[in-house]
Amino acid sequence: MSKVILNISMSLDGFITGTNDSPELPLGNNGDTLQAWMFSGKITSKTNSFFKLSDVDKEVFDRAAKKTGAMIVGKRTYDIVNGWGGSHPLEHVPVFVLTHQIPNNPPRGKTPFTFITDGVEQAVKEAKQVAGAKDVSVGTANVAQQCIELGLLDGLDLHIAPILLGNGIRLFDHIGQGSVALESTEVIDGTGVIHVKYDILK
Repeated sequence: MSKVILNISMSLDGFITGTNDSPELPLGNNGDTLQAWMFSGKITSKTNSFFKLSDVDKEVFDRAAKKTGAMIVGKRTYDIVNGWGGSHPLEHVPVFVLTHQIPNNPPRGKTPFTFITDGVEQAVKEAKQVAGAKDVSVGTANVAQQCIELGLLDGLDLHIAPILLGNGIRLFDHIGQGSVALESTEVIDGTGVIHVKYDILK
């Protein structure tokens, strides 16, 4: 059965970007540290030659990519990266963009994009249908927060960078009033990063 998994890099103090994120600086001030692990080695990822990883980090990255059958992102992230020019780094994985308004002229490339205006529950439903037996990956903070609040998220794959950003976009703001119980399932010491996996207990 398809699961909805948050897969994202973050600082130790819980931020997924620094301040002043923009198309010119997608991860904000000092935010490049969050994804430095993707360029910390010499081994090419099986899914995209752009990433140069250490042996351990490549295994983590490629294992998650292999299990991903669809992705959900927010419109703000989509706009900041200009829709990845129409080709997400996981090029052939369908991407569902949660938005209030469908863009008029989205960039065209290798990735199939679907714009969802009916809310996160509809986005999850459609993404699961496309993903089949594979997982649906959530890659932005706002979508993750909505999924947690509505009980739609099944697990967390977090890549924790060795930095305290102090400010920016915090991952776990606005997740509702109740607590969320987790079970740790994996911890891997990567190159300049700690990879941790949790199941959400429901």
